[in-house]
Amino acid sequence: MRRALWVLAVLLSHWRRHKMQFATLLVGLIAATALWSGVQAINQQARNAYDRAAATFGGARTAMLIAPAGATFPQELFIKLRRAGWPVSPALEGRVQINGRSVRLLGIEPVTLPVEIGNAPRLGAADLGSFVAPPGQTLVARETLSDLQETEGAAPPISNGATLPPLRVLPQLAPGVLVVDIGVAQRLLNKPDQVSRLLIGKPRSKPAPLASVVGDRLQLVEPNAETELERLTDSFHLNLTAFGLLSFFVGLFIVNSAVGLAFEQRLPMLRTLRACGASARLVNTVLVIELVALALIAGLIGLVCGYFIAAVLLPDVAASLRGLYGAQIPGQLTLQPEWWLAGIGISIAGALVAAATSLIKAIRMPVLATAQPRAWQQRQRRWLILQSLAACAVFAVALLLLQYGQSLIAGFGVLAALMFGAALILPALLEIILLAGQRAARKPLALWFWADSRQQLSGLSLALMALLLALAVNVGVSTMVETFSRTFLGWLNGRLAADVYISASDNAQGVAIRNWLRERSDVQAILSGGRAEAQVQGQPVELLGLPDHALYRERWPLLETAPRGWSRLVPGNAAFISEQLSRRLNVRIGDVVEVPAPGGTWELDIVGIYADYGNPKGQLTVNVAALIRQFPQTPQTRIGLIVAKENIPGLIAALQKQFALDDRSVADQATVKAESIRIFNRTFAVTSALNAFTLGVAGIALFTSLLTLANSRLPHLAPLWAIGITRPRLAAIELTKTLSVALFTALLAVPLGLLVAWCLIAIVNVKAFGWRLPFHVFPLQLVELIAVALLASLLAALLPVARLARMQPASLVKVFANER
Repeated sequence: MRRALWVLAVLLSHWRRHKMQFATLLVGLIAATALWSGVQAINQQARNAYDRAAATFGGARTAMLIAPAGATFPQELFIKLRRAGWPVSPALEGRVQINGRSVRLLGIEPVTLPVEIGNAPRLGAADLGSFVAPPGQTLVARETLSDLQETEGAAPPISNGATLPPLRVLPQLAPGVLVVDIGVAQRLLNKPDQVSRLLIGKPRSKPAPLASVVGDRLQLVEPNAETELERLTDSFHLNLTAFGLLSFFVGLFIVNSAVGLAFEQRLPMLRTLRACGASARLVNTVLVIELVALALIAGLIGLVCGYFIAAVLLPDVAASLRGLYGAQIPGQLTLQPEWWLAGIGISIAGALVAAATSLIKAIRMPVLATAQPRAWQQRQRRWLILQSLAACAVFAVALLLLQYGQSLIAGFGVLAALMFGAALILPALLEIILLAGQRAARKPLALWFWADSRQQLSGLSLALMALLLALAVNVGVSTMVETFSRTFLGWLNGRLAADVYISASDNAQGVAIRNWLRERSDVQAILSGGRAEAQVQGQPVELLGLPDHALYRERWPLLETAPRGWSRLVPGNAAFISEQLSRRLNVRIGDVVEVPAPGGTWELDIVGIYADYGNPKGQLTVNVAALIRQFPQTPQTRIGLIVAKENIPGLIAALQKQFALDDRSVADQATVKAESIRIFNRTFAVTSALNAFTLGVAGIALFTSLLTLANSRLPHLAPLWAIGITRPRLAAIELTKTLSVALFTALLAVPLGLLVAWCLIAIVNVKAFGWRLPFHVFPLQLVELIAVALLASLLAALLPVARLARMQPASLVKVFANER
């Protein structure tokens, strides 16, 4: 033990003499751990919210009975099933508006609520009476209470004038939902004696067959281990995880570079320790202990940084998930102990992986060979060949995944293999470029410039790999986002065809608004629409009803259409299908889709496919009159208006005054479009932030590599100074070399980035969301990214170059004094 402590003290003395190298190692580990743990914290917060939502008094993880068309059904079916031995409990669900905010209202019957529901929020015996007895209680999560700007105990009114029972906070309840007694819910939603679903508990004995009790009026829905919301958001979280993993590996490049240089500089120290009797096993054991201790310190700091990164990004992530999927994620970060342990573990594991090559080389290196400072560099050419062969193998894996992979994971596998292979082959490509420059050079200084750049490549290769990956991801993601942005704006102009949009509180108000509008001369057309929900081949499908109007014929974003497609919608036996649903159901134009409806199966001929970006659900567009015939309970509350631009403000003001509508119930096209664009931009704010983080870490990797190589560069630069080249000129040459290599790397990153963009658009987006965007290249954006790469390289090289320019002649003379 004493000998091990002495060995550790000797090894630690290296860091006292090389403080910047020590800082480099810590920065790499901190950056890697912070970005990875920050992303995992966000994912964990979201998944905890999904679990809370799934456990809210019978979510998707509870078996239930529903009507085939997803509509409400009479409460008497509940009574029949209870009498037949079915352990069912009724629930009624709808939406209400409070203070201009739309929230989900859930009515339950707590006495019959099955105990097998799982981790659903529980009502204690003392609270049961207060919940059921008048005036009752409204259970609410603390986050929802804050969003509604209400206080516990308040009884706020809803949009139809009714009043909620007093609010009571239930901590484990999911955000965005209000829970009341089912009798109260029936009154508030104006659905007397109606039920949305029946939750099923564990029967004590075998109940009567379902069909013998209720016929075909109800169908059984089995519980799912994974909720629909989790399936929809898997791709989003996989994207975040991919970014976090990329940032983690870029950080490990810094660690690998720092550890490798530290081992090379400590070779004489290792030789001395071995000569003094320390065994190779002891030395390497102490090296591992030292590395683990440093990783533990850096991991703890990285976790704190990761917490702050997650706290900064979480509001944008929550807004993205709410806008894209309707997922309610708390805006405040709460973490479990497992996150801290996993962060420390990933830091230690990453450090050991990054240092594995150096540790193995130190074990295998003979004692006498450690006295040769170029022993590892002599093997560089062999490693270059092996790396290139490995890159070719990785590219082959990418092609196999592209050809045979069918899942989203396979899509990300193609991306990972493509980038990993490109990183491996980068040194060989740069070697070829620099060799070509050397062969084209004629003057001695130019020959030295290219030859020395080749020699320096081994020390900078990892940092340049990090820069290549960061730039490629930036090019790929920026191209995809810009393509999506332009496509989205065009699609939005087609979907938002009307000038004014109205959402009535109920059908009665909808009729009153239409009658009032018909009497106004400033309204050119009234476009009534409708929406209904159904299950098609096990997929949740939204049925969108549109009126037969020339405005939709001109603007609807159709990708493909059959002849006379719009005319065939009018009779009610045809439909347009969204692109993502056509892919999920493998349906094309000319196929028939069967939709379960209250009156029986509704057969629809597919006569068109249209883009429906941002909608997680599949959608069928039909004629609105046909929709109401098939689904009589469809709310007729959605109204679009065609109005001259100058008349819009006056009409909206009159509507708000006449029918007490708030800004969420009536809005003009410009407002709706601006809100949609705001949600879109906020959705990609997280991507932009992670892009910036990754590029920043790559810049740090290049900076630390240049800084740690600065001292080892002196023997190469001193002879040039000795023959008359001034220190400022030497500094300029060094800066030019760094910028040249960075430029070559950036130029190689452009085609790689465009390949990444193509993979994101043609593979990942299609697998994740079901839609495919057109592929566009934006030259100006590529030039800007190359300029950013050169700027990052310039900043990374400034300090080492400035040191060289101000270096005292005595330091350069010492190089010759140490010659043997």
